[in-house]
Amino acid sequence: MPPEVNAITDLTEAERERILAKTARFAPPPAVLADGRRELVGLSREELAEALVEAGEAAFRAKQIWHWIYNRGATDFSVMSTIAKPTQAKLAERFVIGRPEAAVVQTSTDKTRKFLFRFRDGQEAETVYIPEEDRGAVCISSQVGCTLSCRFCHTGTQALVRNLGAAEIVGQFMAARDSYGEWPSPRGEAPRLLSNIVLMGMGEPLYNYENVAKAMKIVMDGEGIGISRRRITLSTSGVVPMMDRAGAELGVNLAVSLHAVRDDLRDEIVPLNRKYPIKELMAACRRYPPASNARRITFEYVMLKDINDSPADARELVRLISGLPAKVNLIPFNPWPGSRYETSTPDAITRFSNIVMDAGFSSPVRAPRGQDILAACGQLRTETRRERKGAEAAPPV
Repeated sequence: MPPEVNAITDLTEAERERILAKTARFAPPPAVLADGRRELVGLSREELAEALVEAGEAAFRAKQIWHWIYNRGATDFSVMSTIAKPTQAKLAERFVIGRPEAAVVQTSTDKTRKFLFRFRDGQEAETVYIPEEDRGAVCISSQVGCTLSCRFCHTGTQALVRNLGAAEIVGQFMAARDSYGEWPSPRGEAPRLLSNIVLMGMGEPLYNYENVAKAMKIVMDGEGIGISRRRITLSTSGVVPMMDRAGAELGVNLAVSLHAVRDDLRDEIVPLNRKYPIKELMAACRRYPPASNARRITFEYVMLKDINDSPADARELVRLISGLPAKVNLIPFNPWPGSRYETSTPDAITRFSNIVMDAGFSSPVRAPRGQDILAACGQLRTETRRERKGAEAAPPV
């Protein structure tokens, strides 16, 4: 390998470590209740076994409890019929199986459902379920607030408060399943309306990689929730060093919030571009392992009137993604209170889409869902404020 490539690899690894160290200050609180009981949701299989052994139980008990928590959706040890009642009582003294509290639940006229989840420390994040005819996606948040400040995104106007823990991330999906009664019955029957997960809610998932990865490994476990990596999509604004790690360790579908094809414009509307410009971002997309297996990368592109919607922009987008297995989701801008952008005209969107499709790429126009409850793309935001001393906004990572 040429020396210059080694240097780039070393720099990338150092950058990964720097990102993880900086975001660690926004770590979630410990998963221990005030009464000393430990939360089991969010533990890996190995951690679950260790916790049970420390409590005087045999390690094999972990497989039973894992099944009850993640396959059957149990929240109470008393329903675990394969475990003796004295053991159930002992476990209840030491542990808890929790869910985030659904503080507010709103259902749109188009059946989209938005949850405002409140966590044990009082912080909140929003989760959205988007139903289709025979399936549906749960849009999960990875942080309380966001550090990216994308100009067209309502979430970006809220300062980063903290990262969500693995329990809080997987707990959003589990609570959504509770809401729809989607856990298997004792006969093994289970509907599959909540069939997909998209990490497209509040926050940048790759700035909370450790917790996101842990949660997704739990979700993908075949003896638990059992959602295939092909049904999970991680959306990033382009944290290049962590894209490589996510591809190697998770291999889930990748969606890239592109939104502009020139660095000068993307620097303005997606400020992260100043650190990882388009050339570096596209190189990371080409390195992403599933892309080499013809699994398409989705490029998300919000349509802003007279900003990024010209035929020239469409042709440059085609040039950028040439040679990649790619799909482009065109997203008409969803207005939010105080936003200064306008949605591209239908003619401009159609013209843009046709140019991309004529080049051989799928380019659907995403129909807005849940606009009446501010649940559409780019509209999520809570009123939670940072309680930490010091600066109001998180420093650039």
